This record gives sequence, structure tokens and C-alpha cells, in this order.
Amino acid sequence: MADMRAFREAIGDWACGGSGEAARELAARLDVRTAVLLEGPSDHAAVEALAARRGRDLAAEGVCVVPMGGAMSVARYTGLLGPPGLGLRLTGLCDEREQPFYDRALDRAGAPRQGFFVCVADLEDELIRALGTERIEEILRAEGDLRSWETFVRQPAQHGRTRQRQLRRFLGTKKGRKIRYGRLLVEALEPGRAPAPLDALLASL
Repeated sequence: MADMRAFREAIGDWACGGSGEAARELAARLDVRTAVLLEGPSDHAAVEALAARRGRDLAAEGVCVVPMGGAMSVARYTGLLGPPGLGLRLTGLCDEREQPFYDRALDRAGAPRQGFFVCVADLEDELIRALGTERIEEILRAEGDLRSWETFVRQPAQHGRTRQRQLRRFLGTKKGRKIRYGRLLVEALEPGRAPAPLDALLASL
């Protein structure tokens, strides 16, 4: 939905020091009730893909998925979108190592913690474990990335690493690849096999 994209852009402008007037106006006009806070665009792609697979139109439900541009921005976004700002219900995903930052930000904003679901390493790692490395390599082949992958794993820095760690690193080696595979990996999941944090997030919306 174009208007929800405009709202997301207005939030970004507000987070960078803008007045917030456009975000407030759009939130009221679109009847936005929930903000899903995610670290970046690859997580956004995965959440939207799973919602689509389940027949959900999050924008029509008053849910805005917000990539924050990094976990360290969570305090800013919880302040703008939570009780001190727009008063939206906050939910989202975070990585285990960054959970303390989220907990502090939510406490400071007066927002509950229970809407946030924790990935052990990150969402890509959760998706790789859910699909298995052989299935991921099949997807790489189908997408024309197998030769790049085979070259990558021959690099000295990858020797001794597990296939799972190699795949996780490979997805982040080229601009745009994590975003593209965030969607593709979700679309490849068998029914009922979504990673627990992602599944719980969608169920909570």
C-alpha cells in the first residue's frame, strides 16, 4: 500500500530529526495501530513474505512494518512510535545479543516487552536452520548464485566454518542479496516450518 510506504518514509524523516507532523497525520488517516520494529530491510522482506503466504494484508490491518536501519536505533523508534509518541502498539524481532538494548528502550518508552521475539543469531540464521543447508544450496542454484557460492566457500577465511555459518556470511556479501533472500527463503518454507520467532511475531499481529 503506497500510503503505508509514505508513512514509513515519514517515520524515517522524523527519526532523522524532522518535525513528525507528516507521520502523525498519516498515522491518523491510515488508522495505524501497530508498528513492527525490525533491524533492517531483509527482515522486512521476510515478514512481508510470510504475511503474504498466510493471506495477510498487514497495511490494511493497520500494521506498519518498520526497518529501523540497525538495532541501535531502537530507543529512538520506541520513543517516537510507542507511548511517548504516537502511542502505537510495538512489536518486532531482535537478535539475542541485542536484546538488552531492546529491553532498556522498551522500559524507557513505557512499552511492554512481550511483543518482541528473539532470534538466536539473526533471522537469516533462523531461516537457514529451518530450511537446512542442502535446501538453501538448491535455492542458490535456482537463483543463479551457485557459482558465486562455490567460489566463496573456497576462500581461506571460510575454511573450518560450518556450512550454516558460511551461508549466513554469504548472504551478506553483496548489496541487496540479504533482502532478496529474505523473501526467497520464506517462500521456500514448508507449511508449518517457519522459524519460531517469525511465526510468533505473525501470530501476534
